[in-house]
Amino acid sequence: MNTTLKLHGLVAAVHTPFKADGSLNPSIVDAQAKLLAAQGIKLAFITGSTGESSSMQLAERKEIYSAWKEASARHGVDVIAHTGSNSVWDARELAAFAQECGFVATSSLSPSYYKPGTVQRLVECCAFAASGAPDLPYYYYDIPVLTGVRFNPVDFIKLAKEQIPNFAGIKFTNPDLALYQTTLNYDENVDIPWGVDEWFTGALSVGARGAVGSSFNFAPALYQKLMKSFEEGDVETARDCQWKSVQMINILASKGYMGCAKALMGWLGVDLGPARLPQGNPTAEQLKELRSELEAIGFFQWSMN
Repeated sequence: MNTTLKLHGLVAAVHTPFKADGSLNPSIVDAQAKLLAAQGIKLAFITGSTGESSSMQLAERKEIYSAWKEASARHGVDVIAHTGSNSVWDARELAAFAQECGFVATSSLSPSYYKPGTVQRLVECCAFAASGAPDLPYYYYDIPVLTGVRFNPVDFIKLAKEQIPNFAGIKFTNPDLALYQTTLNYDENVDIPWGVDEWFTGALSVGARGAVGSSFNFAPALYQKLMKSFEEGDVETARDCQWKSVQMINILASKGYMGCAKALMGWLGVDLGPARLPQGNPTAEQLKELRSELEAIGFFQWSMN
């Protein structure tokens, strides 16, 4: 297992491309990887929340893994595969396939229909998923706003270190900065990348060294400037970058974040198609409003390198 892997810097949580009819379109993955590489993003988190994994079939997720295997080799973008599912058996099978593909790590969120009732049961679910890829570092994907599973991450770490041989860290997607700082300071050997783009500056202020985010796909230059400014002590510039991030995300969310984010990627030259049900997509009128509102905050001037 690669014990030196740390998810520092920016990790793009990438979308899954679909055709206009909603069917899978893996041919677009190469363009996604090419754009990330050109923008200086070297890590992709695939088939997570941004990747609409809960709306995908098991075979489709494997097909996307295969496409990313090829694109990763071609463009030098390493891949973390999210394998999480309500079926831990599917999660383990996907983890095994991720290891076959040569990805650098796996991750999974908690089952959320039948929720684990204790942190011990959650660790058992994660251990089962992680066991499919014993040679890869494993990250628990903690996103309580979507799963409804809420346990103290420190309690999880205590058990995971004993019961998950390849446990590496937690993808922390929770705006509770006090809890994040507590988790960061519990064990410096556990990697805790941040996962809420709108609060990135706050996370950096309490010790974050990396983040996994959906908006890194279409505004990498903004977040690279934010990180660099913060590291150099230019808090005012970092704060200004964060305000741009908040405005951008609020605009997208006002019309349906997922569908609008995928449409925005199309304007940047990567046609990802629509979001799948149960998520919606913007109307033609909403797309006009979206572009106008993004132009008003200067998005197309500061988002990309």
